[in-house]
Amino acid sequence: MPKKERKRLQVVISEEQDALLTRTAYELSSPERLISKSEVVRLAIEKIARELGEGEHLDEYRALLDDDPGDEEG
Repeated sequence: MPKKERKRLQVVISEEQDALLTRTAYELSSPERLISKSEVVRLAIEKIARELGEGEHLDEYRALLDDDPGDEEG
C-alpha cells in the first residue's frame, strides 16, 4: 500500500516561536508517546480552522497577525 502523500510547507519562524513549539510538544508528550513540533503545528492549524469555522476568536487572531513583526508575506 503506497504511503499517504503529504504536502510540505516551509515557513520562517522566530527563535521565540520555535521555543514555544518545542515547549508545547514537550508538554503534550508522554512517556508512551513523544509529540513532534510538526504535530503541534498540524494540531494548531486544525484548531484555528475549527474555531474560525464556528466564528470564534476571529478578531483575536487578526490582532495577533497584525502585531506579528516577523510576518514578511502579509
